[in-house]
Amino acid sequence: MLYRAIGEYEHYLSRIGYASSEDGYLFRRRDEIAFDPTVDYEKYGIEDPRLSEIDSQVYITYVVLPDRPKKGPMVSTALATTKDYSKFERLGIITNEGMDNKDVVLFPTKLSSKNTVSSEKMTYFCLHRPSSWVGAAYGIDKPSIWIGEGTTLTSFETHTLLMKPEQKWEELKIGAGSPPIRTKYGWLVIYHGVSADRTYSAGAALLDLEDPYKIICRSKEPILVPTTQYEKYGDVNNVVFPTGACIINGELFVYYGGADKVCCVATAKLSDLVDYIFQNS
Repeated sequence: MLYRAIGEYEHYLSRIGYASSEDGYLFRRRDEIAFDPTVDYEKYGIEDPRLSEIDSQVYITYVVLPDRPKKGPMVSTALATTKDYSKFERLGIITNEGMDNKDVVLFPTKLSSKNTVSSEKMTYFCLHRPSSWVGAAYGIDKPSIWIGEGTTLTSFETHTLLMKPEQKWEELKIGAGSPPIRTKYGWLVIYHGVSADRTYSAGAALLDLEDPYKIICRSKEPILVPTTQYEKYGDVNNVVFPTGACIINGELFVYYGGADKVCCVATAKLSDLVDYIFQNS
């Protein structure tokens, strides 16, 4: 697990720590920082790491807060890779400047290209949430989830709207949570939605394995809402914010931030969750 941690509250400078587990529940943390902001575009912090393994290589998308004082959107997403979670190779910012783009997650494999971005038949895919892409030109009035295709992991050339807010619990905006997980039912996407009272909840959707532009089903109601003290009260109240997930022996483990203060896990039998999504789609 890579997690966001704040050491100096007066500056609220975020770094990334490392923890590991043998059972998915009990995690042991390293004492030292795993990934420290050291380059200019990370100056005010790094956070929201999402892990994807592609061709036996681990990639991390993460939000960076560069030094651009009040000149418009300051948030971008960068990419790094590692072999041992001690040394990280930075691959640079992968979102366009000025997009205010967060919640970027990578599909763990190349897929058949639906948009002709080059002569390549197989391309990389990602989900992302460019907050500035709203208005008549984009056909949406709230920040939504887009799907991108690229010939490399650092350059996604085409973008298509995939999901927009539809329910009350996601009225203000939605964004991808954990990287898509391949299941026999489809690509499982855990995402977050924000209600009018700024409560963050988690939902789920299934995308077609061969054509991820096709939504098979999507939960009308959230699968996880803030109910405990540690989810309702913290640095930001009323937040469950999923960023990681895995399947262990048919059980889905979803790792999420609680009230921007603690790291949490919620579990469900995968088949039960899929049944729920279909029944409540």
